[in-house]
Amino acid sequence: MSMTRFMTSSEPYQSDSTTVQSLITYFSSGSTASDKPIADQAIINNDSYTDPSIPAPLFDSYNMSRDSIRRHIRQERNALSQAEQNQLALIASRHLLSEIQRVSAKRVALYLAFDGELATNKLIKALWKLDIEVYLPRLHPFAKGHLLFIRYTADTVMINNRFNIAEPKLDVGNIATVEQLDMIVTPLVAFDNKGNRMGMGGGYYDRTLAQVIDNKPLAVGYAHDCQQVSVLPIEYWDVPLSVIITPTKRLAI
Repeated sequence: MSMTRFMTSSEPYQSDSTTVQSLITYFSSGSTASDKPIADQAIINNDSYTDPSIPAPLFDSYNMSRDSIRRHIRQERNALSQAEQNQLALIASRHLLSEIQRVSAKRVALYLAFDGELATNKLIKALWKLDIEVYLPRLHPFAKGHLLFIRYTADTVMINNRFNIAEPKLDVGNIATVEQLDMIVTPLVAFDNKGNRMGMGGGYYDRTLAQVIDNKPLAVGYAHDCQQVSVLPIEYWDVPLSVIITPTKRLAI
């Protein structure tokens, strides 16, 4: 596993871990998370922001139940002000865009933010400008507990599902199967440094990630730094993520 921590400070980072070898890369506020140049970041980079501070120590989740962890992290995430949400989403979007271009992804499944998740609207607009196809999840109308991925454009008709989450209206002509996608960016509630993720408890993305074979498509978690915990209790159906992007770091498993 390697970890790239995105920070703007020139102070050296000292890892206190003896079991995890981390690769720390520093960058200035104008740089990206990758050495590969980005074709067009105007929509993201034209916004002004201030750099995030170095994240606080991980929340100690040892011996906590999944429900307790989920409840605590959702509270932490929703405690962020709108200004903080906007700033952190902007910074994280730049890093995720770099990751998308690093693997030359042409079909990317994303999500629309809900319940304090990192927003994706500016990233989506940047991907449209780069002619990268964006897909959003919707509840499968026939297979309970499963998702479909529908191509999302500025003209897509959106409806609210039974969880009051906006999703594309069903259009069989714009469906992409999991194997047709190059990257699936998954929302999550909590994660740890082993790539384990915890969702809202419905198992929708667990069933989706079970279809990933040899990192095709690449599964990327996208989350606030406050959503990282020391350890997650895992179940047999849990599928760890290959990469997790936050506003301050890239965690690669």
